[in-house]
Amino acid sequence: MEYSMTTQFLMELIGTLVLVLFGDGVCACVTLNKSKGQNAGWVVITLAWGLAVCMGVLVAGPYTGAHLNPAVSLGLAVAGMFPWSSVPVYIAAQMIGGVLGGILVWVFYKDHYDATDNDAAKLGTFCTAPAIRNYGMNFLSEVIATLALVFIIISFSTKGNCCDPEHFKFGLAALGPVPVTLLIIALGMSLGGTTGYAMNPARDLSPRIAHAICMKGGNDWAYSWVPVVGPMVGGAIAGLCGVWLLSL
Repeated sequence: MEYSMTTQFLMELIGTLVLVLFGDGVCACVTLNKSKGQNAGWVVITLAWGLAVCMGVLVAGPYTGAHLNPAVSLGLAVAGMFPWSSVPVYIAAQMIGGVLGGILVWVFYKDHYDATDNDAAKLGTFCTAPAIRNYGMNFLSEVIATLALVFIIISFSTKGNCCDPEHFKFGLAALGPVPVTLLIIALGMSLGGTTGYAMNPARDLSPRIAHAICMKGGNDWAYSWVPVVGPMVGGAIAGLCGVWLLSL
């Protein structure tokens, strides 16, 4: 069924909101003072981020395919799997949803933000920061991680992974949001150590804007271009690779 662009915009917005609510929510849970989950660690964060994507996909998937990420929308368009005319609408929805999700996390954990004095730690519950600040390498990390993300998402549409009931063939893509959930967990555990694996401007710039709206303290705008430009470049390269992959 083809849904109206208004419905697609709304559901992509809500799906991204859900993604950020759960994803930044676990960062707040693990980081902020007096939280019951404080210091739970990286494994909890990577698992919860995978599940956050799963929840967003379950909400938006039936209506939009659940891109939830400007880099994914761009990559799919480059690969010829998504109309270019819809890309600006999806990106606008994703960015607005990310801001609203970040604001909801702040509302939910307001008392714990007030109980936490470390401004950098509080910012880190909204957006990413590099473990070692080296803009060139940080940018490359985001390009590579996003390239892997979008290329593997495109690979879900290859013949071996697609569902073909007529011939009783059911590939991994028949499992709905499960493959992308596992992909996000794997990326976080394997490639998240350098920059926090943003891979998504709506997951980073949008909550960073929410932080600027809701809280005092620096927003690290000097770094903010990395998790925007890096993922978009990685997504575009993945789309070009996808053109080749889908032609096999």
